[in-house]
Amino acid sequence: MTLELPDAVRCRIVEDARSGSPAEVVGILVGRHGDPSRVERAYRATNAAERPEVRYEIAPAEELELLERIDASELDIVGFYHSHPRGPLEPSDTDARLAAWPGYSYVIVSLADEPPIASWRWRGDRFDPESVRVV
Repeated sequence: MTLELPDAVRCRIVEDARSGSPAEVVGILVGRHGDPSRVERAYRATNAAERPEVRYEIAPAEELELLERIDASELDIVGFYHSHPRGPLEPSDTDARLAAWPGYSYVIVSLADEPPIASWRWRGDRFDPESVRVV
């Protein structure tokens, strides 16, 4: 499993994580879904979680608006990204409990690690690490 991520998109979501800290940032990755999945764009969303410093959530109205925008673009949802401002690159138990898109990528940006980005494929019951190829 591989996620192809353009360097410009990688840089942007890392910068989003830095500028959004101490809150977690969240967004949707868009492009061509498959293996490999190829990201073409990232849409940042507002973190509407009650405690955005430790959790992320996209408000339903904003999520619907983003999904309609993606559908109109004729691109696919590739996955999602969020940050761990002080946490590790690995998905948390909460990330696993709330994951809802089997077969899709979940990119985590950690401001505590170098390199600051990793990706995981949700399998419906677990996350499997996937390689990130910066293109």
